[in-house]
Amino acid sequence: MANQTTVVLGFDCETDAGSFYTTYEGLKHGTPLLLRMLEDKGVGATFFFTGAAAREHPEVAREVVRVGFEVGNHALYHETVGEPLFPVPGVQPLLPEEVPHRLEVAHQWVAEAAGREPVSFRSPRLFGGTVVTNALEAMGYLADASYPMYFYRERLVPYHPSAEDWTQEGDLRLLEIPNFADMAMESQDEYGRDRDQWPLFRTEGADALLAHIDSFIGYVEQRGLPAVLCFYFHPWEFVEQPEKMHIGEGFVVPDPFIIKNCGPYALEQMGLLIDGLAARSARFLSCEELSAEYA
Repeated sequence: MANQTTVVLGFDCETDAGSFYTTYEGLKHGTPLLLRMLEDKGVGATFFFTGAAAREHPEVAREVVRVGFEVGNHALYHETVGEPLFPVPGVQPLLPEEVPHRLEVAHQWVAEAAGREPVSFRSPRLFGGTVVTNALEAMGYLADASYPMYFYRERLVPYHPSAEDWTQEGDLRLLEIPNFADMAMESQDEYGRDRDQWPLFRTEGADALLAHIDSFIGYVEQRGLPAVLCFYFHPWEFVEQPEKMHIGEGFVVPDPFIIKNCGPYALEQMGLLIDGLAARSARFLSCEELSAEYA
């Protein structure tokens, strides 16, 4: 595995604009566009559904399965199930004792919608934690694609976490899959978020992201490690998003980068990104497929 780049394309299925909005236009209309593209290009992917998204639109989850892609779990709602890395207005983490039950309910809702039991998970916003990995282990999950490489900076390749600290290697059966970040670059952000390459593919284009991918591949190869690139995208990125939305008693206005170039341009750049990775002889696996290689 050390000489071949492995790519895990993950699409987080939730409400629009990173759950700033309450609509599901991206899930309904963006997911079919992605499925056609992925099918045409012959690459695998994992679609992580919140329980609420799966219950609201089970036809989308069933279509993902019918086409042949993995359906994963993305928590009950787009909520903080683990340890928050930076503040998000109005969002508070679940209490640790709440987490196992809510993950079980999310699992049930996704399974009922998709007709298949999920075995892979991703925490919303990559806010994972030890309580999450232990709950997933108890539920029989095989993979957790939550580790934010840009923030913890220690794990560059998939690993089996410790029951005492999910950021450290241990004996859990669960495979922890770090999310891609360009660790070769110098960060200018207090949290290291500029190393995290979402949503560069649509704000600056596929070529800009591929340059960071090449940088990271060189970084891990120098350390004798395999290049495993796990990405997070969202179906709502492939449908144009309004600049603001009136919800309840006020307007929600996300930062411009959240919704910049959503729609046809994002879909075009996604195609170019996949082509660029394929030209680098990358192989595309689902989270479940990757976990089998580390079992």
